[in-house]
Amino acid sequence: MRITNKIIQRNNLSNINVNKRNEDRLSTQQSTQKKINRPSDDPVVAIRALRLRSSVTQVTQYYSKNIPDAESWLDVTQGALNNLTQVLTNLISQCNKGSNNYLESEDREIILEQMKSLAEEIYSTGDADYAGRYVFTGYRTNTSLRFEEELNQLYEITEQLGVDDIDDVTNVDMGDLLKINSSNYMDVDVTENDIGSTTSHRIRLAYDDCLGDGSQVPSISFKRRIETLNPDDSTTVTYEDVTWSGGAAGEIRTMHSYEDPYTEAYNDPDALIYVPETGELLMGDNKYKDLMAVKDDASTVANEGEIRVTYQKAHWEKGDLRPQHYFACTSDPGTTEEIKFNESYLTENAERQAIEYDVGFNQSIRINSTADECFKHGIGRETDDLISAMGDVKDLEELQTNLTELMKTASDEEAAHLQEQLDAVGKALTWAKDKEQKLFESGITAFQKYLDDANLCITNCGNRGSKLALVENRMQTQKTTFETLKSTNEDVDIAEVTIQLESATETYTAALLAAGKVMQATLLDYI
Repeated sequence: MRITNKIIQRNNLSNINVNKRNEDRLSTQQSTQKKINRPSDDPVVAIRALRLRSSVTQVTQYYSKNIPDAESWLDVTQGALNNLTQVLTNLISQCNKGSNNYLESEDREIILEQMKSLAEEIYSTGDADYAGRYVFTGYRTNTSLRFEEELNQLYEITEQLGVDDIDDVTNVDMGDLLKINSSNYMDVDVTENDIGSTTSHRIRLAYDDCLGDGSQVPSISFKRRIETLNPDDSTTVTYEDVTWSGGAAGEIRTMHSYEDPYTEAYNDPDALIYVPETGELLMGDNKYKDLMAVKDDASTVANEGEIRVTYQKAHWEKGDLRPQHYFACTSDPGTTEEIKFNESYLTENAERQAIEYDVGFNQSIRINSTADECFKHGIGRETDDLISAMGDVKDLEELQTNLTELMKTASDEEAAHLQEQLDAVGKALTWAKDKEQKLFESGITAFQKYLDDANLCITNCGNRGSKLALVENRMQTQKTTFETLKSTNEDVDIAEVTIQLESATETYTAALLAAGKVMQATLLDYI
């Protein structure tokens, strides 16, 4: 085969280009420090790189963003709950002081002011937020726990209660005692016989003034257990849906606090009375027995022991707790602006609003505690009862002091009249102090229960934090591992590439020199 100069030229150019491409490849690797720059360079490395990069991105999202965000949320929650436990502990301490039989008026005044400020602090703590998101309001992180200003808006609320929510309330009937002052004392006739004390059964609703538009009265619905004895001596259990409604034809009627509804409920065994000023549903003995007989059947999914109370409320004071964070409710019912909240709460085994963060591969952690777990209405309602009882004792003590002063300058006729009033005040004061002491004693138990709930929330929060710390350590390890694998797969050994590049450069230069020497020779050189 004849080898022409053209063939030699083409072969030299081809080999020089091969060396040039090799030098270019190594030069690119040196500058980018990557093994490949396009998938076609090495498809296996490219596919593995995509997978590893995806894993590194996910781990980085978990480790650098999700986990720190979850930790911050838990820290804010923990701080608020710690503050709640301190307030509840102080309330228990005040109850211990208040249960003392030998309190003076000054002591009561101090306790009264302390309890008012503590009650306000509890729900202020519930408005804790993280980065503009309220941490105790479930999915509605942009809505505060409390109303921030006075508002007129109609809500229809359904509270889901049980027999544990039924308690007794003692009322001291003081007649017209508190109407007496230094100018009218001779015109007010009150004796010991006018003073009385009754104990009634009640359900204390989350809110007072729950008449809605003025015509709506709360309704109570529950399942009455019916046991039927069969001919074979077996028993069949069925449940009857019962609803006690309000209105003119309903069982529940409205009585204001000044109409003495407590005595009415005490005397009438079939009484069902709603007191709008206090938000209490009072009941006579027969109705009380009907509700206390309500029991859940453990063999069924349904909760037969549930007692539902539905009512409306239209006026909200600044600082009132928003019902949508606690109950199934409807705002502006029956209008085009109607909004239903928490409808699922009325279904069986409804889950509360748990916020979860993805903190690992197929792993999530709940980070929030909801208001109905810790910032409960009962704390404020319990405090209201104590403040009201202390207020009655304080008013009676002041009245007793004023009447005693009037006795010093009174005529015989006036003195006799004042003595009757003082005897009545003494009797009322004895019962009022007894009521106050018992409320403070029961308050210790009630606030301790709320403290236990708060401590449980703190424990759950701490457990989530501990679990999150373990996940964070694992994510840190995985992040390091994936980044190492990614580097091994993609990155070049810069020392090795530098040496190879120098070698390729020398080869390329030598190829050029050799080609130059060869290409100088032609056929004429041999003629």
